[in-house]
Amino acid sequence: MSDVSHENPKDSAARAPEDAITQSILTAVSEQRLPAGSKLGEQQLSDLFKCNRANVRRALTALAAQHVVELRPNRGAFIVTPSPEEAREVFEARRTIERTLARNVVARASAEDIAYMRNNIVQEAQARADNDKPRELRLSRMFHMQLAKISGNRVLERFLAELTLRTTLILGLYNAAGTSGCAEDEHDRIVDQIESGDSDRLVSLIDAHLRHLEAGLDFRRTRNRNLTLAEQLAI
Repeated sequence: MSDVSHENPKDSAARAPEDAITQSILTAVSEQRLPAGSKLGEQQLSDLFKCNRANVRRALTALAAQHVVELRPNRGAFIVTPSPEEAREVFEARRTIERTLARNVVARASAEDIAYMRNNIVQEAQARADNDKPRELRLSRMFHMQLAKISGNRVLERFLAELTLRTTLILGLYNAAGTSGCAEDEHDRIVDQIESGDSDRLVSLIDAHLRHLEAGLDFRRTRNRNLTLAEQLAI
């Protein structure tokens, strides 16, 4: 029996505000509502989530461990701002990981997996047609995370979860406003190759897909939005 079953209900309740803060910030980052450099005021978060500042500090520390938040001495907490060098390193890491995942996916993907990814692509296209950028971004990230899940390598899946979130920050900072950066047919062609069982072609397509995303970055520009923290977190 797992340790979770013996958890003290009071401990679980005490962590609830921290979990809510953490998940809200992660979701806002994944949808580019909370861009790089955004300040996360302890008192603001405490007021928004109706909890004490100790809860907020623990949540921010957890997010810092995931490389989503930067804790600056005497200045507070901020959403990380990846430098151009860090952006290149993130894409290099993603290409390395996703090439490995791709070979595993071809061997493990089921008909149900294929159907799930096809449906994800349909929903992503609909979000794009509706100009629903947060949903499009979320579905684009889900597509890549589904590949990681199918691969069966839980360690690489955790690494990719962090890298895809950092990619969203990078795209929001250096790419066209609110775009996922994905060409409309790239995900379709990736699933076609999974279905055909051509692992070499799949690896090449995923590599090209990620290089296309990186090529769309313009390190000469950044963008800022004047939204309140409550608006950014959709609270």
